Amino acid sequence: MAAFLVGFVALLQIVPVISESCLIISEVNADNPKLDTTEFVELYHTSGKAASLDGYTLVFYNGNGNVAYKVLNLSGHTTDARGFFLVGSAEVQPKPAIILPPNTVQNGPDAIVLYQGNTERYSEKMNITTVGLMDAIVYSTRQSMDAEFMADILTPGSPAFIEDDSVHKSDESMERCWLSSGSWTFQVGLPSPGQHNQCHSSNGTAVQISELRLGEGQTEGFVELSISKPADPLVLVLLDGRTATVTFSMDINAPKEGLLLITSKGSGLKGDLMFSSGNLSILKPQGASSGALAVYAGRTTDFTIGSAVSPLEPLDSFVYAGPDATPSANLTETLIPGRDAFQLSSSVELGGITLSRCGTASWSRDPGVFIKTVQTPGKANHCLWPESCPKKSVIPEGTAAPPPWDPASQQDFLLNEVNADIPGAEEDAEFIEIWHPTGRRMSLDGIWLLLFNGHNSKPYREISLTGYFTDTRGYFLVGSDGLVPKPSIQLPPNTIQNGPDAVALYRSTRGPPSTLSPGIPAEGLLDAVVYRRPGSDKEARDLSDALTPGQLPLLEDPTFHVEDESLSRCNSRRPFDLLSFVVTSPTPLQKNVCPDPPVGVVINEISSTEWSNHSQQQNFVELHAPPMTKLQGLVLVVFEEGHGGETLAVPLTGSADQDGYYLIGNGTNADQAWPLRRNGAAVPGCGAVALCYGSLRYSRVCQPETNSSIIDAVAFTKDQKLLSILAASSGWQVMPTLRSAEGPLSLSRCSCCEARTPLVWTTSIQTPHLSNLCPSSNFSSSVALCLGPPGSDGEQHSLNCSGWRTDNSSRREVEVAMYLENWCHCGISALHLREVNISCVEGWLSVQGSIRALSARQRELIQQASREYRSQALGEGCSNHTVHKSVGERSALGWQIGLVVGTLLLLGLGAALFAYFYKKRQPRDYFSMELNENEEEPDQL
Repeated sequence: MAAFLVGFVALLQIVPVISESCLIISEVNADNPKLDTTEFVELYHTSGKAASLDGYTLVFYNGNGNVAYKVLNLSGHTTDARGFFLVGSAEVQPKPAIILPPNTVQNGPDAIVLYQGNTERYSEKMNITTVGLMDAIVYSTRQSMDAEFMADILTPGSPAFIEDDSVHKSDESMERCWLSSGSWTFQVGLPSPGQHNQCHSSNGTAVQISELRLGEGQTEGFVELSISKPADPLVLVLLDGRTATVTFSMDINAPKEGLLLITSKGSGLKGDLMFSSGNLSILKPQGASSGALAVYAGRTTDFTIGSAVSPLEPLDSFVYAGPDATPSANLTETLIPGRDAFQLSSSVELGGITLSRCGTASWSRDPGVFIKTVQTPGKANHCLWPESCPKKSVIPEGTAAPPPWDPASQQDFLLNEVNADIPGAEEDAEFIEIWHPTGRRMSLDGIWLLLFNGHNSKPYREISLTGYFTDTRGYFLVGSDGLVPKPSIQLPPNTIQNGPDAVALYRSTRGPPSTLSPGIPAEGLLDAVVYRRPGSDKEARDLSDALTPGQLPLLEDPTFHVEDESLSRCNSRRPFDLLSFVVTSPTPLQKNVCPDPPVGVVINEISSTEWSNHSQQQNFVELHAPPMTKLQGLVLVVFEEGHGGETLAVPLTGSADQDGYYLIGNGTNADQAWPLRRNGAAVPGCGAVALCYGSLRYSRVCQPETNSSIIDAVAFTKDQKLLSILAASSGWQVMPTLRSAEGPLSLSRCSCCEARTPLVWTTSIQTPHLSNLCPSSNFSSSVALCLGPPGSDGEQHSLNCSGWRTDNSSRREVEVAMYLENWCHCGISALHLREVNISCVEGWLSVQGSIRALSARQRELIQQASREYRSQALGEGCSNHTVHKSVGERSALGWQIGLVVGTLLLLGLGAALFAYFYKKRQPRDYFSMELNENEEEPDQL
């Protein structure tokens, strides 16, 4: 039940800044036992202080018709001194500020929404609107109708919450609880109007860090652990944040449940254990330091002083950063993957600080669940809500523990295909296909397959695969005895239920997973698929929350094929990712039949906050595709210079808009948000962005071995490794030029279709969801340059073009653009030279024509640089000296050729005249003459 309560997330999308206070819906009691005379809605201002409600409106929507049945204008009211405000029945204690008649708040499916803005906009019988929406809860009961239409509009991505009247015998309410950082949820709890909600955390890992004291001298620090069940031998490890190495470790025995307090000598605290001698500097942070605490199963011999952070997964860990320090990426990725370090303020050097686990999140290894509180060593933590506002997010890891990770292979078994429903009544060809990403024969010892019933969230079949092996391509088949090819483990017909149900894969060497933990097992979970049949989308939520948190069950659509269909893994190799599956034709023990990647999708625009141009910069990547193209199966991958691999991989989920644009970013106009980052910008200042498709590794995509999956890539780096992987042509990079435009900058594509080439990119102003600003002939400036070859002193005065091939015009454009950009720093790229003629004769480079520009300002920069540097670097265009020299050389060559030709002509003419006169002077040869009587003249006397 605890997993059920935490999982029903109604996280709201309104306030993106966590540190700001805001007004939220804190608690709702819509259904009382017998007569509904103690209904209420509780609002809370997260500042914990009195706050004006001017401009706020509370609207109650009826799920039957989706129209407003009650509208309350809150202007003129304020919260109480602790931030609470009550609306409800007269019998509620304390008395609400606004009294409602009994039975006003409907039981569901319904919604309650808090708006801010023009109060006259909201009225009874109006349709659902998101204009001015600040907070909302969509709720239902197990017996009521569907509320998903309202949830899709008001809390997109979060299903309707179910007020389960079976949780408490007396009465219950839907109470908001803080999970971690900016993540909030609703739980079912005892009503507490006008009071802080009594939120409880479901059982997480067996051992969690509960409280710790940092700073203020050698003897003040302590660490408190929470033990939910007796654990194997433990070891507490302290690590330096900068070097990611062990500074201290000690063995811990935890023979009983409860709190275990580890104190320092001389602290005056009575603890269960005392720190052994060693380097405890991590518990005394400075402004320029960072550090970490981690609890492992094991012994200190596995964590020697000075050794690097272990690749083994800790039971729990906490990482902090001083105001002037950042922990190493290796440390955060190993200990708190996907999360941010706790940021200490400068006051840590002035006095100690106590941090308590107060977020109700069941998962571990998250510094975001800690807040600054008064210390309560050995006692329950003193927790109040942080000044944090809800934000739209997916609960990381949900109620399930992270999958075990094998550092040696970094790969484990996956569910590859599920066919739970076949045509006809026999159901004798159902199957579940398991696959190992190595694609080779693998032992299945210790692997378990569990089939879950969605109605009671219990396994109805638990199958041990020990003793079996995959085939030589990594496939293993469990299915009905009528299936062809025959499964290795044969089941009776109609065994695999049609849904709403789930299939899960576990690794357990200690027996059946169902016996190791109550409820839905989390220990050893490798992969899971939750699926449903049409019309059952409201069911199996417990399974979704525990096995695939934040995701809706898959639909095996019987209308997809006339004959049969299955759920097939196509888009990635990431476990627990339902977006990896698509409905296809069944292919047992064969490669899945996956749809081809979307056609015509390219990276269109890139912006990084690190390209600050004296303006506010956004981090975003814009794609362009044919209108309304579905992007499922594509992954946007970000690389940072010097990291050796990707720093961010974002599976795409939506479709291009009607103009073909799709924006990934955190702005209001983004189609998909960046995932939560540990530190740094989503798009680095120097790095690369790639668009990939197809089979992806768990943590490595777009690597050389999967290069064929790269659809498009842009490298804005000089990192030769990245260029060799991502650049399809010659390894050229595209670098942003800050002076070339005014305002926020981006790298913009100026050709629709050519992928993985720098020739189509230039620096421009940001144009998200609009046509890019590209170099235009409307802002051309003429250029006439004759650039000389290296001088006699060996100094390179211009490009050495002597080795250019005559058929490689793109190389000429790129190299000339890079040369001119180094000369003027005005944003010239190959695109600017489309109207320029470039030629090379005997090492002399001629650049003649018009250089395009983005704007009149960039044209001014080009012209100004031309005037300033012409005499110094290039000469005066084709200067007199250069022209005379080149023309003189050509003239001399012409005279030489003309002289030779003239001499030959004179010699030929002389030979002809000599032959003519020579014949004239010789006597006739009468013996060789041919006589012709008709032509012979008579003799003259």
